[in-house]
Amino acid sequence: MAYLRNAWYVAAWGHEVARVLRPRTLLDEPVLLYRQLDGKPVAIADRCPHRFAPLHLGQLIGDTVECGYHGLKFDCSGACVENPHGDQRIPSAARVRAYPLVEQDGLVWIWMGDPARADASEVPEYRHLADPAFKTIGNVMLQQANYQLVVDNLMDLTHVNFLHAPYQKTDELLVAPHDVTQTGHTLDSRRTIPSTRAPQSFTPFLADPAAPVSYWLDMHWRAPGACQLEVGVTPVGQPRTAGILRRGTHIVTPATDTTTHYFYASSRNYLLDDPKADQETTNWQQVGFHEQDKPMLEAVQQRMGTTDLDSLKPVLLSSDLAAIRVRRILKDLIADEASGHADRLPADSLLTQDA
Repeated sequence: MAYLRNAWYVAAWGHEVARVLRPRTLLDEPVLLYRQLDGKPVAIADRCPHRFAPLHLGQLIGDTVECGYHGLKFDCSGACVENPHGDQRIPSAARVRAYPLVEQDGLVWIWMGDPARADASEVPEYRHLADPAFKTIGNVMLQQANYQLVVDNLMDLTHVNFLHAPYQKTDELLVAPHDVTQTGHTLDSRRTIPSTRAPQSFTPFLADPAAPVSYWLDMHWRAPGACQLEVGVTPVGQPRTAGILRRGTHIVTPATDTTTHYFYASSRNYLLDDPKADQETTNWQQVGFHEQDKPMLEAVQQRMGTTDLDSLKPVLLSSDLAAIRVRRILKDLIADEASGHADRLPADSLLTQDA
């Protein structure tokens, strides 16, 4: 599968990378993650160039990785620094790829493309993950579905009225104005319902659960798979700052053509030190993401097989506007990268309802 390679992807949550050898497949490449003695995260290819043994089956010795098959040792740059055999000469080809990493906001970002083009200033910001004004609960899962299907699910939030109906349904959502704005290779999808009943996921935390509220859902996407969702409710006629909200972190990284690492978190601005609210968040993430989204997306993948979406000629609805636009932006970026015009990004534009 063709991936956008000159881009930042999440390789792991920061707490997942420790003084152990953690293997993870990213963009069909076997990657090995660990931390140096000074705490800096490292990513190298998880395949010894000698007999192609997975390096994670070896051991971490200081800041070097010793292959568990024949004992070659590799440093953080991917260079072989020790050959215990014969004259102990190190062949010039005895090295593995090292990947640029940036640890920021509790996430470890990896650059899978040309290392010379890795610019740390371009790493997406998720400051709310470490902001004391929010309480964050999150995790990661592996979905047996293509990463673009996961992004489709995030960009068309009307599915919450059906797949997540018991705790998220709001009748007016399906007919609410949908504003979609593209800026370069980012896209914003916004829905606001001026007056409605609060979704069930918010009512336990409202002073008057029956009072009408203004309800908003704002999704921001950045290529290739970094999404940030803000959902909130506020008393009708009051500014958003008077209400309660959750900022959702939803970041997808392809593992293979049909599997995806899905990094998710919910950051709330209410009941920051309430264990019951923490548990409530964990509960709906388990139900919504693991028991509802995951099996549905995996079932879709099974029905599609390895055929791409366009070839199947899907019926399109007005609610598909953001998801289809994201696919087109990403397709253009991948094509530009393959043709050598990777610096050319889509022109800024305000979208119409024509997907």
